[in-house]
Amino acid sequence: MVDIAVLEARIREAIPDAEIVRIEDLTGTRDHFDALIVAPSFAGLTRIAQHQTIYKALGDLMAGPVHALALRTYTPDAWRKTTEESTNGAR
Repeated sequence: MVDIAVLEARIREAIPDAEIVRIEDLTGTRDHFDALIVAPSFAGLTRIAQHQTIYKALGDLMAGPVHALALRTYTPDAWRKTTEESTNGAR
């Protein structure tokens, strides 16, 4: 089990330009998480490379305390487009 604050700190340390880091404990057991990370440094990286950056930041936590991690990674432009589409689609 791991606290959300620990996950967020590791991600922010590895990706200092992250504009948004939101982590949710999906089950209340502190081992299944959903994470949203928006960072300019993701520009030019494939989705796989973006996710690998997060896995590397979490390191040993991925080998035990974190059982499941759903990742959503975006550049600021892609995040803006995603939020605009969901806002416009809700009308």
